[in-house]
Amino acid sequence: MQAESFQIKDTQDATVSKSSSVAEGTNLTGFYEVECYDADGQLKWSDTIKNLVVTVGRNDLLDKYFAGTTYTAAWYMGLVDNTSFTAYAAGDTLASHSGWLEFLDYTGSNRITVGWSAASAGSKATTTTSFNINASGTVLGALMCVTQAKGTASNGGAGVLYSAGSFTGGSRAVVSGDTLNVQYSASTS
Repeated sequence: MQAESFQIKDTQDATVSKSSSVAEGTNLTGFYEVECYDADGQLKWSDTIKNLVVTVGRNDLLDKYFAGTTYTAAWYMGLVDNTSFTAYAAGDTLASHSGWLEFLDYTGSNRITVGWSAASAGSKATTTTSFNINASGTVLGALMCVTQAKGTASNGGAGVLYSAGSFTGGSRAVVSGDTLNVQYSASTS
């Protein structure tokens, strides 16, 4: 006679783990919206610019936000000339940007002062900044900096260049009497 026996066992195993760190990040983006009106107030064209925030602009943003004590955030906008354009570079500065020139043919000896709306939902935008064109030329894009006085086309002077970029539709012709209305928007996500 043969006897069989067996035992019933039930085994359970559970593991709970928790991450010891929290990963967090933010992405800062910006773009310009531009409309060109002729001397009679008729819309000639509109375009957008996805900009490059250059290294000195990023560093300035971080220094002022995380280490600033008291400062005035004065911002100015300028235009990029199509003449001799080759490229923007992360290392561009206001005083040295060998791949592009600044378009200077608008009224006044200064760049246009930028006004800002209050930030909301992770975005901040300028009020409309207007350039009154006083000579024919070809504009390729826009720039934002902290220096009011126009420099020369190849040397924008001392101060911080924050960003520059070209129209998505390519360069645009302007003539004396045209007005370029530009608005810049920055967002974090």
